[in-house]
Amino acid sequence: MYHAIVFLPLIGFLIAGLFGRLIGARGSEIVTTSLLMVSAVLSWVAFFNVGFGSGATRVQVATWLASGDLRVDWAFRIDTLTVVMLVVVNTVSSLVHLYSIGYMHEDEHRPRFFAYLSLFTFAMLMLVTADNLVQMFFGWEGVGLASYLLIGFWYKKPSANAAAMKAFIVNRVGDFGFALGIFLVFVLFGSVSFDAIFPRAGELTTQTFRFIGYEWNALTLTCLLLFMGAMGKSAQFLLHTWLPDAMEGPTPVSALIHAATMVTAGVFMVARLSPVFEFAPVALTVVIVVGATTAFFAATVGLVQNDIKRVIAYSTCSQLGYMFVALGVGAYSAGIFHLFTHAFFKALLFLGAGSVIHAMHHEQDMRNMGGLRKHIPLTAAAMTIGTLALTGFPLLAGYFSKDAIIESAYASVAHTGFAASYAFVLLVAAACMTSFYSWRLYFMTFEGKPRWGGHGHEAQAPGHDGHAPAEHAHAGDAHADHVHAHAPHESPLTMLVPLAVLALGAVFAGLAFKGVFIGDGYEGFWKAALFTGKDNHILHEMHEVPKWVIWSPFVAMLIGFALALYMYVLRTDIPGKLAATNPVLYRFLLNKWYFDEIYDFLIVKPSMWLGRMLWKKGDGLVIDGMGPDGISARVVDVTNRVVRLQTGYLYHYAFTMLVGVAGLVTWYLMTRG
Repeated sequence: MYHAIVFLPLIGFLIAGLFGRLIGARGSEIVTTSLLMVSAVLSWVAFFNVGFGSGATRVQVATWLASGDLRVDWAFRIDTLTVVMLVVVNTVSSLVHLYSIGYMHEDEHRPRFFAYLSLFTFAMLMLVTADNLVQMFFGWEGVGLASYLLIGFWYKKPSANAAAMKAFIVNRVGDFGFALGIFLVFVLFGSVSFDAIFPRAGELTTQTFRFIGYEWNALTLTCLLLFMGAMGKSAQFLLHTWLPDAMEGPTPVSALIHAATMVTAGVFMVARLSPVFEFAPVALTVVIVVGATTAFFAATVGLVQNDIKRVIAYSTCSQLGYMFVALGVGAYSAGIFHLFTHAFFKALLFLGAGSVIHAMHHEQDMRNMGGLRKHIPLTAAAMTIGTLALTGFPLLAGYFSKDAIIESAYASVAHTGFAASYAFVLLVAAACMTSFYSWRLYFMTFEGKPRWGGHGHEAQAPGHDGHAPAEHAHAGDAHADHVHAHAPHESPLTMLVPLAVLALGAVFAGLAFKGVFIGDGYEGFWKAALFTGKDNHILHEMHEVPKWVIWSPFVAMLIGFALALYMYVLRTDIPGKLAATNPVLYRFLLNKWYFDEIYDFLIVKPSMWLGRMLWKKGDGLVIDGMGPDGISARVVDVTNRVVRLQTGYLYHYAFTMLVGVAGLVTWYLMTRG
């Protein structure tokens, strides 16, 4: 069964990738989607079998490599954490495949698109089933490659190519740290296998390691390097800049990669390595601070974005910060619980946004929408459910998982001190902003007067930040600039069915699984798949926080909703006045705290200058000047002149011999004299 779960997406990729032209677009869609559906069903079977039944197992596939003391097996580590991720990855991926049949029906390169989707899914499955760090790194880089291919799917569009390169390069920064962390693990433990690492982690708590001229606690350094990889893959503060730009890819890509799967790889990695992180409290403090900062930062930026997909992208970035806070305070299961519920409602929001974009003929600017609820009521209902779940409306998915994280942050104050207090305050503030920008998105899109024109929709003009519309603006797509002479329309069933399934998950996932993830059924469900130290009682303490802590995220949600209702339904003139009276703050948030500009000034331009100098001065002036344009050129000049002496006439050679003999005789007579 586990072989089928992992390899069916790979088979789909090979069939669509190699034989896509032969079987056609429809054949590629049916094959890849059907195989993913089977894999998703088997994942749910594994979820109930492992979580509520037999427990963990190990499936050997092959010996990958053996070199000296390094032995790496290709094996599947099947425990509760793995099957939770299998459910998330394959459920969302199968629904995205089905959704894409309707969404991408106009694209002539559908076989390639579906092949990339299946390749990404296989790489993610390799990551979550890894039994060692090398196999995890293989899947880690595989999802990076697939993400590059999917973000830049519309390769004729310069902004898509730039976004794909940006995602790839920024992730390489994090992956460099991740690779160093893997090397250090092998140095410390003599193995990269989890079964060899986890039992010995507690033995190395006092060991030191010299790195870049300083003595470090070995486990702290290891965890910090590994977390650097998580910061890149999960778009945490400072390495977050690639995620919003990744919205240049097709909307199904955003739902698959940047809501439910790839961006959660860092969260999964830290949870998987909880037996190591648990003995590195300094590293966990860093995780708390980075996660809380990311949650707050991304929420502030989401307040003023106008692109519907970018608002949801920054929401994803913010929610990932919540997950890392949970991991940092030791509430690993709460972090995975939010990962699980977030997959449903965030994929729902992304696919709902795609349905809006489809209805609006590829318009993405919310300022050109409004009044859509009457035209696309099913999509509006799905977006309403997703928004309620994201903002933490009682009894919906986000209510249980996000509130649990906020409560665990407060409960950890006694143990972690300032970092936990910092996290609690920022998470509550982020909850208020999340509610505001989520309902702002809903009201600007579905309520109020239509701003898309009574007789059609025209292509979007650049926004305040100068960005042109992302979706379907690639060269050769004339429909992107076409003026449509009909009102917005509801999406086909292939797009609405995935929305309905995800809406069910957004409503019931939290209520159904709260007990086994963070409640009384914790021990029986997780079966030691997540490790907590003997002094870690956070799951018990989080249920004993004061009432005002429990109510704080709900109150924050209400405040955010009330502000959005007042500003975007009752008094629609207020946002413009606020932006006009606070232009510096508005531009600061609209331009994402100017991180792109800062990185461009500090890193990109100096790198370009250095590269240009090495090219022009180093390569051109020194190497070429001394080599091809210097010594080599002079040799050619000399030989060209010498060659001219070779005339081919006999009397020339006779004369030369005579001159030589005369010179020799003269030299002989003079030296004898």
